[in-house]
Amino acid sequence: MIKIQNVYYMLSYAFQTLQEEGYRDVATEEFHNVADLCSAILVKGVSLQIKRGLGREYISQQDTLSGIKGKIDISESIKTQSILRKQMVCTYDDLSTNTYMNRIIKTTMLWLLSADIDISRKKEIKKLLVFFSDVEELEINTINWSQQYNRSNKTYRMLISICYLVLKGLLQTTSSGRIRLMDFIDERNMCRLYEKFILEYYRTEYPSIKAEASQIKWILDDDNSSMLPIMKSDITLSYKNKVLIIDAKYYGHNTQVQYDRHTIHSSNLYQIFTYVKNKEAEMKGMEHEVSGMLLYAKTEEEKQPDNLYSMSGNKISVKTLDLSGDFSLIEEQLQKIIEDHFGIAPNL
Repeated sequence: MIKIQNVYYMLSYAFQTLQEEGYRDVATEEFHNVADLCSAILVKGVSLQIKRGLGREYISQQDTLSGIKGKIDISESIKTQSILRKQMVCTYDDLSTNTYMNRIIKTTMLWLLSADIDISRKKEIKKLLVFFSDVEELEINTINWSQQYNRSNKTYRMLISICYLVLKGLLQTTSSGRIRLMDFIDERNMCRLYEKFILEYYRTEYPSIKAEASQIKWILDDDNSSMLPIMKSDITLSYKNKVLIIDAKYYGHNTQVQYDRHTIHSSNLYQIFTYVKNKEAEMKGMEHEVSGMLLYAKTEEEKQPDNLYSMSGNKISVKTLDLSGDFSLIEEQLQKIIEDHFGIAPNL
């Protein structure tokens, strides 16, 4: 079982904003579930955003006015007979806080009021909701999470990501079609967070190593690449002439079982082998060493994968990362991977 406090550290690497001074006190708090953790981050983040100023956009409004503002809607004015009252229906742009991102945040905070979080946190959320009085709520099943970020709204990126984890992880549809609250982020979203955490950890702590989620080219005998899927690694680490491709996996069960025999998920092994062999072929003609690793988040199962294979000239390892202890122990495990493959220490 992952330690709740470690979810915060994972988020802090995935979203560098959480390492800024305004969020540091969150790291010292104790949380009894992920909902409480996410609510603490959201309260802190929204409070900071309110101090900066909530995002505003020009939003089209239509109203019946005694004076003229914007464009006159003649047909609507005649239809509503507002002219008889010496009024006109006008359409105009108004600078408003009722932006889509603010609506996502308000919707999330309202749902958190029904979650299993600390009472003091609910009081803080209610205070913040006062600043969203002009912001409309969204239907959660229709939220468009593909938002565009720029210099003016980049501070919203982490807030919207936390909202995504909350609404996608805390809410689950039952067989009757009703919505119920969950206590933990679901497996799919934890997998995304797990991948991003490992990538950003290596980017931050090992600046001498090139860490990226890179695309791997198919090495073809001809130019026919029609209908071939894109190969994109979770994490590719490159240092001098060595490359380590890591596929991060967050499952409820790290092995498949048939006739009481535990084996590695075949699709995972085929995938990492394909990545490694195509990268190997890509680097042909230069001095190189390409390895692959399946890095599973450790589960409570007794049988955990821990193997090293030599496959057609390449090393393929299968390891687990224990997320249940203090974060310093997680760092030791991640550092050992670098030491074993590249022979270098952190922050070099």
